[in-house]
Amino acid sequence: MRKLHLTLATWMLGTGFVHGQNFVEKLTNASNVRMTVTNVGTFGNAFRGYKDGTGNPSGEYPAGSGTEHLFESGIWIGGIDGSGTVRVSTSAYDAPQGYAPGRGGFEFTNSMGGMQEISSLRDNPNFRPEAVSHQDFKSTFTDANLLVPGTSIPISGHTTPMGLEVTMETYNWNYRFSDFFVIANLTIKNVGLETYDDLHIALWANTVVRNINATPAGSGGAVFYSQGGNGFLDSLHMAYCYDATGDVGLTDSYIGQKFLGAEDKNGFKHPDITPGFKDHYNAWIFNNSGQALFFFPTSDPQRYVKMTEGLNQNPCWDDPQGVDCQNGVGMNIQGLLNASGNRSDLVSVGPFSAFAPGDEITLAFAFVMGKKVDDGQPNSANTAAQKARFISNAEWAQVAYNGEDINFNGLLDEGEDRDGNGKITRFILPSPPDAPRMRAVPGDHRIDLFWSRNAEESVDPITQKKDFEGYRVYLSRLGFDVEGSQNLSEDFVRAAEYDLSGNGLFYETGLSDIALPEPLYFAGDTTAYHYHYALEGLPNGWQHAVAVTAFDQGNPDTQLESLESSFLANDVRAFAGTPANPSMKNFPPFVYPNPYYAGAAWEGQSNFQEESRKLVFANLPADCRITITSPAGDVMDQFEHHADYQGGDIRWFQTFAGESAEDRVFSGGEHAWDLLTDQSQILARGLYFYAVQDLLTGELFTGQFTVLK
Repeated sequence: MRKLHLTLATWMLGTGFVHGQNFVEKLTNASNVRMTVTNVGTFGNAFRGYKDGTGNPSGEYPAGSGTEHLFESGIWIGGIDGSGTVRVSTSAYDAPQGYAPGRGGFEFTNSMGGMQEISSLRDNPNFRPEAVSHQDFKSTFTDANLLVPGTSIPISGHTTPMGLEVTMETYNWNYRFSDFFVIANLTIKNVGLETYDDLHIALWANTVVRNINATPAGSGGAVFYSQGGNGFLDSLHMAYCYDATGDVGLTDSYIGQKFLGAEDKNGFKHPDITPGFKDHYNAWIFNNSGQALFFFPTSDPQRYVKMTEGLNQNPCWDDPQGVDCQNGVGMNIQGLLNASGNRSDLVSVGPFSAFAPGDEITLAFAFVMGKKVDDGQPNSANTAAQKARFISNAEWAQVAYNGEDINFNGLLDEGEDRDGNGKITRFILPSPPDAPRMRAVPGDHRIDLFWSRNAEESVDPITQKKDFEGYRVYLSRLGFDVEGSQNLSEDFVRAAEYDLSGNGLFYETGLSDIALPEPLYFAGDTTAYHYHYALEGLPNGWQHAVAVTAFDQGNPDTQLESLESSFLANDVRAFAGTPANPSMKNFPPFVYPNPYYAGAAWEGQSNFQEESRKLVFANLPADCRITITSPAGDVMDQFEHHADYQGGDIRWFQTFAGESAEDRVFSGGEHAWDLLTDQSQILARGLYFYAVQDLLTGELFTGQFTVLK
């Protein structure tokens, strides 16, 4: 059973983080996947972010939804040395509390620096011309150390390192057709003295699909983690997991670990085109070595067997009723994996032969996410129709890897060398225009959107031409934030579209209706805004996600349809409401909803229901103090409001309003309250009074509201 409570201080002191190696973890945030990546070769944070106070997701998709997919993951490398001895080095395996320096299974260390972050986006502060994706993480680590660098902590069970140095790069993009995967590109170098034969390389993962807004991470102990179904798609070389019986309705998505391709001194390798090169899939009950078939391997020889003898090669995999199966393990392996459980799984590829000192192997895996297609069947049915979108997403990950290798034969054929460098360039995706730089300004029952024309200068990487065509404005459907799990790719509704006139494409609307007569500048913002669109008739106090995208003309010559920039590149959570009030005498403050009924429509459901109530004070001065009292004069709560308010003082916004307070914008004259006293007690039903005092003028206003429960 996983331990449920662990403070950050205790964890750091108990594991040697204070005096240990240069451990760094970062979070992917260019795409719609929020995955923790470390500089010691692990992925996910074992849900530590919900225990140490950081709130960092482990493997969340869609971003901000609270739907987690990954407990922890890492790489395994195993081979046979010159003496015939099996050696295996792992960056992670089954550990109920996840990574810690010196803990068994975490055999790679980093003593060569932290983690570099670069971006291919020109307006990103981390822009570098050599960047591959919109957010690259790069680090180097080794299995050569027996002690955690800088400490006297031995790495448990790690006595015969293979002598490997791994350079790991992870890639993620914000494009709408690729924002559902994270790629790990690994270069493994033999820096030791041994030559290894029958080398295999694997991605291990403990995938757990649950919604932590509905069920707190780890609640209920082992039961929390034991609701997933697992499987393997042979044609895609991808293991996968989904929530079969946990938070169904909130977790209708898949996670997959897909092998993309590999290269060594002998050339390109992939099971589809390389004779004798295979993938091996295995799964077992998490941290349980007592199972006959699905057992956790606890030694190097056992781990190597898991890497080289896959369940997908077992006779029972395809024909559980066949003679060969019945004479063997006699199990319906795929049926058992589809049942609820907490499993680790492994995707291994090989063999690589004669891996000698100085040799390098480059290979890539992808973590792929995808929403389930609703076919009317329960999650546990795991039908082909349910996996259709997930499979399409996996195919896009393969397209990204293939790059210039259009026919996927590992050779640079005539017409494929787009960049003219004489070799296959991988990790290339068709590119839409850059996302417009956008600013949202909420007002009374409206949100005004302003954006720049930077997208119009975008150059298509394939044609090397400017092919900008137009803009689209998006507004989320009302209540998207409190009805089920948030997913902006489905929650956005197109509010407007404008495109260039005179080229015979799209609607020929022109851009004059949205063009400002001259560029507009805001205080403290150097961006020149050239366009404006007003979203009007919006209910105050509700959360509205807004975004502006740019789209291109498409390319008939390559049969490429028009591409559109990502919502996620500039989406903002905006709250229409009253602006900062210059005179409470002329514009009296008020409260809404009044009376307040428990379970107001905009509140939603969460694990912290009583902390997620929401009552709004409106028509407030730019700087004021609000005091709430009972009829007897007892002060229930008191707080200050300022025009730059971002909702950081109540839990509702933490749960439902995106990932960061910086992504929220308010009208300046409204402030939400959670109906909890200053002692965090639940407010009883009844009549209450409030006083608003302008901190600049001293002007005072009093009013009342009613709470009905």
